[in-house]
Amino acid sequence: MRERADLIPELAEIFREYGFEGASLAFITERTGLGKGSLYNFFPGGKAEMAGAVLEHISRWFEEDIFVPLEQGGSLSEMLSHVKTYFAGGGRVCLVGMFALTETRDQFAVQIAAYFERWEVALVAYLVRQGKHPAEAQAGALDILVTIQGGLTLSRARNSPQYFLQGLKRLRQDYQG
Repeated sequence: MRERADLIPELAEIFREYGFEGASLAFITERTGLGKGSLYNFFPGGKAEMAGAVLEHISRWFEEDIFVPLEQGGSLSEMLSHVKTYFAGGGRVCLVGMFALTETRDQFAVQIAAYFERWEVALVAYLVRQGKHPAEAQAGALDILVTIQGGLTLSRARNSPQYFLQGLKRLRQDYQG
């Protein structure tokens, strides 16, 4: 017997692979092995509810494993290690970032914006704790986010994780405190 929570990682990978628009309900039923009735039982709001649940799941993971540790004494190096693992060394796209680049953004604008804003706030808190002036910490937080997200995008576009990995290496060098 499957549970709703068990489906969320599987749905995340389907959306990563095919995007929100490309993941038809027929395809989702085929990949999950569940009929439409079962899927609608778990997600009465259909595909939009599935994507919302996936975004919520991602946000919770980042909150627990990235944001809170950064704010409560964790190191940037630890964050970068978690990020490297989460994104499979640059081989796994950022689903939130992917949704932000398509028409899906409008449907999930609040969740997408909250995810990136929350990451920025945690990074600023970390950098201020490292002795950076708030304005410098703000600029550094944006540099870190742009480097991570840009590295993921280039790695995907060029089918090589080297851009993501090079970005992480530079961030370790530039922001070790």
